Amino acid sequence: MAGAPRDDTLREVAQRRYRRYELERPELNRLIEELVARAQQEYGESEDAELVRQILVSAMRLLRDGTPRGDIKLINSALKELRHAFLVFGQYRQVRKVAIFGSSRTEPDHPDWRQAYAFAERMAEEGWMTITGAGDGVMGAAQDGAGRESSFGVNIRLPFEQRANETIAGDHKLISFRYFFTRKVIFLKEAHAIVLFPGGFGTYDEGFEALTLIQTGKSEMVPVVFVDAPGGSYWKDWKGYVDSHLRARSLIQEEDLSLFKITDDVDEAVQEILNFYSNYHSSRYVDDLLVLRVRHVPDPDQLDELNTSFADILSEGKINVSEPLPAEAGEVEHYPRVTLHFNRRDMGRLRMLIDRLNSFVAGRASHPLEAIPLEIIEGPIPLDAETAEQEES
Repeated sequence: MAGAPRDDTLREVAQRRYRRYELERPELNRLIEELVARAQQEYGESEDAELVRQILVSAMRLLRDGTPRGDIKLINSALKELRHAFLVFGQYRQVRKVAIFGSSRTEPDHPDWRQAYAFAERMAEEGWMTITGAGDGVMGAAQDGAGRESSFGVNIRLPFEQRANETIAGDHKLISFRYFFTRKVIFLKEAHAIVLFPGGFGTYDEGFEALTLIQTGKSEMVPVVFVDAPGGSYWKDWKGYVDSHLRARSLIQEEDLSLFKITDDVDEAVQEILNFYSNYHSSRYVDDLLVLRVRHVPDPDQLDELNTSFADILSEGKINVSEPLPAEAGEVEHYPRVTLHFNRRDMGRLRMLIDRLNSFVAGRASHPLEAIPLEIIEGPIPLDAETAEQEES
C-alpha cells in the first residue's frame, strides 16, 4: 500500500528525533527546571509540574521565534484570563452549573425575560448555580432569578456594551474577558447544562458551538435546552430549518436531533436537566474505553436490552458493568460504572444510551453538590502533526 511506507517513515523519524520538550540551550533548560523546582518548594509539590515546565518552554520559544508583539499579547492575555477564571470557578467545582444564553436587549416586560427569570429561580431552588454573560436582558433576568449568591458573570469587554448587570456587578464571581474565545472556553467547560433563550448572533454562536463540541466528542455530554416564550415559535422555527435543511440533506444525522430539546415550558426545561443526571453522573475515557459513572447499574435484563439496542455504536465487544477502574483512582469511586468501546462518532446515539440508563431509575434526582470539573476532551492527532509539535531545529 502506498501509505504504509510513509507511516513507517514517520514512526522512524519520531523515534529518532523525539526528545523531551525543551529549548536547544542547555543553560536555559537548567534555569527553567530550577525555577519550577523552586516554585514547588514555595507552593508545594505538584504532579503537574512537568506541564508547567512545558508552558515556560513554549513562552521562551516565543522570544526565540521572534513572534510579533500582537501575538504575544494575545497569548499573554488569554493565559491570564483563563488562569483567573479557573481560580474563581475552582472554588465552586463541586456545584453543578447551568449556562444561560439570550439577548441582552430583551426588556423586563417581555415573556422571554420572565421565562429566563423563572427558569433560573427554579434551578437555584434545585441547588444549581447559574452562569450568564453578565449583561442585561435575558442575562440580567437569569441572574435576578438565581440571585447573586448563585450566579457567575462571564462578561466580555466591548466598545459599546456591556456593563455588568446590577445583580452580579462587584461580585467576586464576575469575570471580564478581552476575548470571546477564552470566554467561550469557560462557559462550555464549566457548565453542566446549557439553556438558550431567544437572542441574536451571539446566542446562535454559543448554541452552535456547544452542539458542535458535543457532536464531535470534544466536550462531555451535557443537556442542551432551547426555551421559547409560552406559545412562542422562535426556536421551533429554528428547529424547522435544522430539520428541513441540515437533517434532510444529511449534513447531520437524524440522531443528532437527540442532542437538544426545545420547549416553551419552564418546568419541562428544568426537568430535562434534572432527569439527565438522575442516574448518569459523568464520563471519561480510559484508553479507548468509555466509562459512564452511574448511580445504579442496569440489571441483567436491562443490560441485554442495551447491548441489543446499541450494538451499532460499539467498535468492539459489549456494554458491561464494572467497578471503578484503576486509572480512575480518586474519581467518584462510590459509583459503579457502565463501560463500552464507543465508536466516538455517533454522539446522538450515545445521548440516547444515557437517556435509556436514566429511564431505569426514573424519579430519582441527582444531588447538585456532587459535580466534578468537565473537560475539553483531548483526541489523538496524526503522527506527522505530533512529530511537528516537537522541536524541528
